[in-house]
Amino acid sequence: MRHSRNEVGRWRMLRQIHRRRSRWLEGQSRRNRHIYCIRRLHRIQHHRSLLYSVAYEW
Repeated sequence: MRHSRNEVGRWRMLRQIHRRRSRWLEGQSRRNRHIYCIRRLHRIQHHRSLLYSVAYEW
């Protein structure tokens, strides 16, 4: 089955846009995950430092 040229062009454009958007979303989620990891590390370190300071006072 053959498609007309502008039909094929439109389909290709749509695919390109979709790919670009999904890639952008993937980047965003990756960035967010990175931020969450940093926050988690900070929280764990904060808890540890609190534990050490409490233990040190005793």
